[in-house]
Amino acid sequence: MTGAADLEVFLDDTPGETRGVIARGGRYTHFLIHRDEDPPQHRLGARSVGRVTQVVPGLRGAFVDVGAGPAAFLPLGRNDSVAQGERIEVAVVAEPRDGKGAAVRRLGPGEGAPRLVESGPSIVQTLRRLAPDAPILTGPPAIDASLEAESEALAETHAFAADGLDLAVQRTRALVAVDIDHAPAHGRDPAKGRARANAEGLRQAARLIGLKNWGGLVIIDAVGDGRDGEALSRAVRAAFSEFPQAAFGPVSRFGLAQLSLPWTRTPVEEVLSLSVRTRAQALVRDLRRRLLTDTATARLVARCVPEEATAAGLLVAALGPRAAVVADLSVAPGCGRIQED
Repeated sequence: MTGAADLEVFLDDTPGETRGVIARGGRYTHFLIHRDEDPPQHRLGARSVGRVTQVVPGLRGAFVDVGAGPAAFLPLGRNDSVAQGERIEVAVVAEPRDGKGAAVRRLGPGEGAPRLVESGPSIVQTLRRLAPDAPILTGPPAIDASLEAESEALAETHAFAADGLDLAVQRTRALVAVDIDHAPAHGRDPAKGRARANAEGLRQAARLIGLKNWGGLVIIDAVGDGRDGEALSRAVRAAFSEFPQAAFGPVSRFGLAQLSLPWTRTPVEEVLSLSVRTRAQALVRDLRRRLLTDTATARLVARCVPEEATAAGLLVAALGPRAAVVADLSVAPGCGRIQED
């Protein structure tokens, strides 16, 4: 376990998108993103008055209009019931993903039109809750940390040379697959080496799944043939002990460990899916970093394709009079450049 001295917290508040990052022991553990245009009704923890638009017995739930975007889904227990048209107050327990609306839980009766009652915690509030005693770093160090966390969160394979580990953490429609490979060190006990590799591989897999904001069924192919299922099961429980509501299954006869994790936030790869908006935001972030580190230049101009310039226009204006964006047909999409004016 790492102490407070090993904890780093970063806040990148670039116009258009706020990012929060937490690192423990030099490894990123949390990567939070809020975009300005995201409906606040869909954010984790938000409370809204909603109207039940459809009850679906086959799904044991109902769809609820919360006043923005796709309807939220309300799971219903065996003894729960709602009626179509009923007004209820709900709270978001899982943000939208895979084109689906948020998942909510019922708080009680509601009145009036669907609307937001209380926003979910901001990124600053979430950082304070997760790391109450750590200072929050901003400016260029925060921008750099957010870009490093983004790169790791979007990667599917991860190498840890010091531990001889090659780790793949990949998501499909049905599940998250974790594959731990290990290169044993010459002259060391193979069994002890496998145990250490599995413990570290599981620890890193848990960290990366949290960083990516993933949930659902997780299948883990660990090092070895799985004959010691009890030891592997204990290692999995230890690695994922900080995940609330995690459900652990048995190790299969093929040596595969299984667990289920709750979904809470929109996966990072969906928030940052390749689009004009994402490319424009990346250019605004680069421009802001240049402005913060190059205070001597009177004016800096971002040149990009016209659609990116349009998307970035208001965000660049928020950076102040030293910043500008210009449409340039000679620049390839996603390859915007920053120059002195």
